[in-house]
Amino acid sequence: MHAENIRPARPRRNIWRILGWGGALALILTPLVAMQFTTEVNWDETDFIVAAVIFGILGGLIEFAERLSSNWYFRFGSMFAVLAGFMVIWSNMAVGMIGNEDNPVNLWFGVVLLIAIVGSIASRFRRRILQQAMLVAGIVQISIGVFAGILGSDAHGGRFTIVLSVAWLISSLLFWLADRSARAKP
Repeated sequence: MHAENIRPARPRRNIWRILGWGGALALILTPLVAMQFTTEVNWDETDFIVAAVIFGILGGLIEFAERLSSNWYFRFGSMFAVLAGFMVIWSNMAVGMIGNEDNPVNLWFGVVLLIAIVGSIASRFRRRILQQAMLVAGIVQISIGVFAGILGSDAHGGRFTIVLSVAWLISSLLFWLADRSARAKP
């Protein structure tokens, strides 16, 4: 074997990682571009910093979940759980899910996030317990939407809350499928 035939290994590029982080950057920069053309978008430095931190955490959690398991159901279940948490935080910060962002009812969505986070950590990321934690998070979010929104003061916000809770339920279903597929393997 000749030395000139040996090539250094090229670093492996993950297209999904590039698309994910590139998409996050594009979303963060979109308001900056919009501000050049309209006065309706008015972000300051703090808005950009908060968005960058949120997208950084979001991307980091998705990458962490991707490394936890090679099971695609688990990976997609994790992604839906992270995105559900993101949607709860982002929509509450932007406009509030029930009423406006100053409505104290929106603090109850912290309980939904707490259930998902504590359930994930306490489960040590085991599929069966994750499935239950995401199911409970979805049910609690639906309950807030029904009682505080539809039966309370904001039917539109209640329906919006219930629609967003579907991400928790999809996550729960995917963790259940991950557990089922893992048990089916010899």
